[in-house]
Amino acid sequence: MGGVSLGVAHFSPALIHMASSGKKRELLVLYGSQTGTAQDVAERIEREGRRRRFHVQIYALDEYDKSGLINTPVCVFVCATTGQGDPPDNMKQFWRFLLRRNLPADSLLHLQTAVVGLGDSSYLKFNFIAKKLYRRLGQLGASFLLPPVYGDDQHDLGPDAVIDPWLVDLWTKLDTLYPLPPGLSVLPYKERLPSRFNINAYSAPVSNTALKPPSQAMPALLLDNSRLTPSSHFQDVRLITLEGSFPHYSPGDVLMIVPENTSESVERFLQVTEMTHLADLSLNITSNEEGISVPQRLSSPCTLRTLLRCYWDIQSVPRRSFFEILSWFAMNELEKEKLEEFVTPEGQEELYSYCNRPRRTIIEVLIDFPLTATKIPVSYLLDLLPVLQPRAFSIASSATTNPQHVQILVAVVEYKTKLFHPRKGVCTTWLASLDPCREQHYLSVWLSKGTFSFPSSGHIIMIGPGTGCAPFRSFINEKSSSSVVPGQPCHLMLFFGCRSERADYFFRSEWESLAASNKLLIFTAFSRDQEMKVYVQDKIKEQKELVWDWLERHNAYVFIAGSAKRMPIDVIDALKELITECSNHKLDAEEYIKSMEAHKRLQLETWA
Repeated sequence: MGGVSLGVAHFSPALIHMASSGKKRELLVLYGSQTGTAQDVAERIEREGRRRRFHVQIYALDEYDKSGLINTPVCVFVCATTGQGDPPDNMKQFWRFLLRRNLPADSLLHLQTAVVGLGDSSYLKFNFIAKKLYRRLGQLGASFLLPPVYGDDQHDLGPDAVIDPWLVDLWTKLDTLYPLPPGLSVLPYKERLPSRFNINAYSAPVSNTALKPPSQAMPALLLDNSRLTPSSHFQDVRLITLEGSFPHYSPGDVLMIVPENTSESVERFLQVTEMTHLADLSLNITSNEEGISVPQRLSSPCTLRTLLRCYWDIQSVPRRSFFEILSWFAMNELEKEKLEEFVTPEGQEELYSYCNRPRRTIIEVLIDFPLTATKIPVSYLLDLLPVLQPRAFSIASSATTNPQHVQILVAVVEYKTKLFHPRKGVCTTWLASLDPCREQHYLSVWLSKGTFSFPSSGHIIMIGPGTGCAPFRSFINEKSSSSVVPGQPCHLMLFFGCRSERADYFFRSEWESLAASNKLLIFTAFSRDQEMKVYVQDKIKEQKELVWDWLERHNAYVFIAGSAKRMPIDVIDALKELITECSNHKLDAEEYIKSMEAHKRLQLETWA
């Protein structure tokens, strides 16, 4: 879009007055979502807006025509923060546009808005994008209906703990500013809303049952799927090699993979909902609402079985909205009462204990509510079920070795809760099941920029326990492909940690060969190979003089990758400790770390 005023040539005072003084009961909801949580909150606001007789439009930020903001009286923004303070993929274009310096300070003078942020306080830049969005909207003249609200995944009750009371205030404010016309009332909370889409089943066979891939995806052939850990080890870790026409990628980039559900889970869903007879019929999907279009991937006829395998996340832990919509179909009083209780603010603690704590899946919930499960109309499945989200894996290979190959290091997720069956990761379990020796498998993938931005030269300190070493293998392989001048000091340092030297010391021969040729300094921590547990932060403390020399004399960059639970905090604490000690308490470690972050000399890539 050209121009500077949100795609409109001029914002005249008269036009702004017309757009803002008509008291139209119109509500725009825009979201930026990476894992689906922000989209779920946005759809919750959209449903409640419809109950209150607003004409609601809802879009992902990058799908919305920005010029429409000139005629929009009220907009609620719901956005997540991903990575280390990055915008979600479906709001990056809008975000770049909004940050343009040549946008006039009165661009959004007519707009009344509110901001909902979704984040995780275990990350350093908690709700960073929502906070920046709030400030930027204010700089462009927007007025705020309420102060922003920042949901936290780490809260015992999840983001809803703060979003619930905030939404009560939002609707009170909007009902005051835009009162209902005479003769209209708010639809009762328990009343079923019309489905957003209509699904018609036909007996005609579908010639191609494959679902359309995401527009940015490309096919990649699975070449190799090797287990790196012994079968006796508690964790199955795979090195997966894919072949495709990949564009050039750099160290730090990630591979996005669209996962699939297992055939077993699809069959269980069909059985509990009594939809087996519909599974292989041709489905035609149309929109029931103005302003809501059929998702691009569903624009061609497909089957219910295909949707359950490739489109809906039926093995995920259901969000609160799932119980809200499911309660609409409950005829049995006991099931209805329990489902409706789970939706109330008072029932959130019990819902958390029932669903989130044991990680109960959508299929398991339907099994627990069998009388309701059989009453779900097919047309409501698109309202009820969340969409399978692509998973991101750090690339563990270098394009300089083979540009047509990409390797990823995958830890297969499996753990136990109080439920009988172990919990399994949807994507990692599916990937582990693929055997290229028995059958050709093409995966839908695409490349994306990761969190890390490696410098072209300089001293680099990398801390990557477990599968966190993947992006560092990519970087080290690329750097080590160049010849080393005899006598030149090494510029790459890696701290690697795992449980056992025998079981999960990934890429050992590679690291040791590079160390022998003076291309890499490596320090290892094997936490379970001795009585006292040893972690990467302990090795950093052991090497504090060397690390300090690299930091202070060589302006070294520090990269940290791995689990977001305790490791990043413990590593940064170790860095702060050595900064204080090695500077003889002359430097403020907190300020030193902040300065490193500001100059991109300290970068993190962590995941929950």
